[in-house]
Amino acid sequence: MLHLNRRKVLKSAAAAGLGAMVPGALLWPIRAMAKEAEPLPVAGVITEYRTASHADVILGKILEGYRQDGGPGPGLKLVSVFTDQFAAKDLCRPLAQKYGFRLASSIDDAVTLGTNEVQVAGVLSVGEHGIYPYTPDTKQHMYPRKRFFDEIVATFRRCGKAVPVFNDKHLSYRWDEALAMYETARAMNFPFLAGSSVPLAWRQPVLDLPLGCEIEAAVGVGYGGLEAYGYHALEALQSLIERRRGGETGVSSVQAVQGDGIQQAEHDGRWSRELFEAALKVLPGAPKDNDTWRNNPNSAAYLVEHRDGLKSATLIAEGLASQFAAAVKLKGRPEPLATLFALQPGPPYGHFAYLVDAFEQTIRTGRAVSPVERTLLTTGVLDRAMHSLAESHQRFETPELNVAYQPGDWPFANHPKSHLILPNN
Repeated sequence: MLHLNRRKVLKSAAAAGLGAMVPGALLWPIRAMAKEAEPLPVAGVITEYRTASHADVILGKILEGYRQDGGPGPGLKLVSVFTDQFAAKDLCRPLAQKYGFRLASSIDDAVTLGTNEVQVAGVLSVGEHGIYPYTPDTKQHMYPRKRFFDEIVATFRRCGKAVPVFNDKHLSYRWDEALAMYETARAMNFPFLAGSSVPLAWRQPVLDLPLGCEIEAAVGVGYGGLEAYGYHALEALQSLIERRRGGETGVSSVQAVQGDGIQQAEHDGRWSRELFEAALKVLPGAPKDNDTWRNNPNSAAYLVEHRDGLKSATLIAEGLASQFAAAVKLKGRPEPLATLFALQPGPPYGHFAYLVDAFEQTIRTGRAVSPVERTLLTTGVLDRAMHSLAESHQRFETPELNVAYQPGDWPFANHPKSHLILPNN
């Protein structure tokens, strides 16, 4: 691995005539990690492992490098995997043979390697994809993230030792389960990292809101499934607005509206047309004067009122947006600030490399490098929004979402302080 810091990389690139290409077109990832650091053993607990699944784009970067081509990768070693299901085109078994990791018979077995001691430095829980039921009323996907967490924790308790845990995406489809996971991690005092890859992706243009800024309004724009992708859009926006003065104070109400209700919410001042259009300007290929998305049954507006008075809205604009973006209005600034959360559109889906890197640093530092409260709060907002959609767009008062926290300082992909540089094309 190359032992270079970002300033040296940028200086070298400029000398070679590559200045205009940084950071998007460097050929190899660079990380400032001591050469003598030994790879840390980690376990994977997953729903299934197939091409382009979340297990593939997360664990695959540990096995095969950040670009999954045998090049440089994280300082982690995958020593075991428990998979809850085997996909039709399963990769777990052939990769276990190729790379020699343990194909565990249980979650306990994955963490202990068949012993009475925790044998890994961290556990990655990836409860995404696979064949699982939906809730009958809200149509939320019942992924077994809480079950995975409970069995990991049971092993920690049996062995008398806990290590950092990463949970991919939102904590659960149920608020009470998410809260129980959070409280358990706090009570047992182990680092708990969770969330989406979107807040860590490349921002175009770069937007790093100053800590303590005064945000008057905020709008996020997304697409895709109202739960699965709605979560990404919510957490992307949350990663911006948590930096406001006082930090995040929690959420007092949530409502999800569709169709004419989206337009009515605009008229009522619950989301800003100006901010929506600012977000559209950074979304590649999005038409700027198309309101037909509101009539798409897969579109919705998630309207959130925060305890400090901020109103934020996440618009799932199906048929209009094909990526994630956000815009904010800062006090004293006439023009909105907007950014695209740019994802790598195909293999190796490099934005997931930044999740893996964040987990490695969580293990090495002994603390979660990003606040798990962001994911906890977003999980609760999404759960209330899905219930609102299922219950005639009811507005819910949410005293339970009294989740106040301060933002972390972990950088996104092209942040000036990022120490991991990957191409984003």
